[in-house]
Amino acid sequence: MADKIIRIGTRDSELALWQAHTVEKKLNDLGYKTQIIAVKSQGDILLDKPLYELGITGIFTKTLDIAMINGEIDIAVHSMKDVPTALPKGIVQAAVLERANSLDILVHKGNLDFLNESATIATGSLRRQAQWLNKYPNHKVVDLRGNVNTRMQKLNDSDWSGAVFAAAGLERINLKPGDYINLDWMIPAPAQGAMVVVAMENDNFALDALTQLNDIETEIVTYIERQFLRTLEGGCTAPIGALVQYNEEEDTLHFQGALFSLDGKVKMEIDKTVPIEEWKKLGFNMAKEILENGGAELMKTIKESLKK
Repeated sequence: MADKIIRIGTRDSELALWQAHTVEKKLNDLGYKTQIIAVKSQGDILLDKPLYELGITGIFTKTLDIAMINGEIDIAVHSMKDVPTALPKGIVQAAVLERANSLDILVHKGNLDFLNESATIATGSLRRQAQWLNKYPNHKVVDLRGNVNTRMQKLNDSDWSGAVFAAAGLERINLKPGDYINLDWMIPAPAQGAMVVVAMENDNFALDALTQLNDIETEIVTYIERQFLRTLEGGCTAPIGALVQYNEEEDTLHFQGALFSLDGKVKMEIDKTVPIEEWKKLGFNMAKEILENGGAELMKTIKESLKK
């Protein structure tokens, strides 16, 4: 068994490969042998349509799921925010690595005057679009797709005022420019900044190896954020944000969550601090509170709008 090679599946973008190599190094340091296998996902190939129009949950993870079920790879590494809240039958979450920066940032071109004027901001995320329009209703948002390198190039080649990125992605591959601002008012995607490794539920060798990489605090806070998302039935489409932070001194969890209308005009937000003991159903309870206070009707409207 010691000679068994763990085949690590990943997308072939620079960021995805960085994440796979990070997991590979951690496994190698524990004495495991590994091999990286890169594949292209449909989400990387179909760049001419907004993500929600593709109508596939887990557009970035599906190709790797199939490769794992077919026995071509043993484990897969993902940005956790891209992973559907319900994993395919037979595949399980095996490790969540310690969370990096969870913030969204605005990359701009050196002049911030546009914040007080009309402007065009690019992002492929409905969550970012809705929150930007909520804060800057006089701005226009345009769709931006591709891996982080492609998106950064598109911004440089455009007349847009700026584009929104996850800070963690740019930091991981040293692409974070000097001209950016932290969007600390923007609630991130559930599990943003966290990496997850999945494996087959019957692969005890891989599961035993990956257990050693798991960060329990990140596992718990991302579980809550994703439970909130799943209960709101957001999948990867609705403008939903969630962030949970653990306060070690007080042994409490601070929960921030929000559901927005597509145009950003409606914002349903929840902000609570609870004892750590309440973690198991915290995401569910917070989502129920939103759903019971008009969120169910808003989710219905969002789904109908996205079908058109």
